Amino acid sequence: MSQDPDRTARAAARKSWPIRAFRLGEEPPEDLRATTTPAERLAMVWQITLDAWALSGRPLPDYPRAEAPVRVLRSGVRAAQGEGS
Repeated sequence: MSQDPDRTARAAARKSWPIRAFRLGEEPPEDLRATTTPAERLAMVWQITLDAWALSGRPLPDYPRAEAPVRVLRSGVRAAQGEGS
């Protein structure tokens, strides 16, 4: 029985993944600062972000940074300020 070409390609791609196995309780610390650069850590976060959006089934948002949906909380300012307080 022949395998699906896509499955074969995915299996081949997984062979290059940087996998390390550790015994339970002998895992290295989570702090990656000693083993990665800031640029490498940002690249990791970006890849995780892309993976999460892909898993959600929704398209990656594409809008100008100035229109990004954010909420700014300033230090020392009550969150309820301006909301009838």
